[in-house]
Amino acid sequence: MSKSDRSEPPQMRDEYDFSGGIRGKYAERFKQGSNVVVLDPDVAAEFPTRESVNKALRSYLARRKAEEGAA
Repeated sequence: MSKSDRSEPPQMRDEYDFSGGIRGKYAERFKQGSNVVVLDPDVAAEFPTRESVNKALRSYLARRKAEEGAA
């Protein structure tokens, strides 16, 4: 593929027929099972994996619950 070919947007082929499609059919289901949070770069540097973020948050929640129970 030449460089000039890549600069043009892809064209829809005639054999693609989405006339019977339903826009957003699975959007609500996806939204229920997805919770994406974007970390600021400085925070992401300290918690580079999903596991490290979850571990830190669980630790925070446990301390918070213990403090609320002691009050």
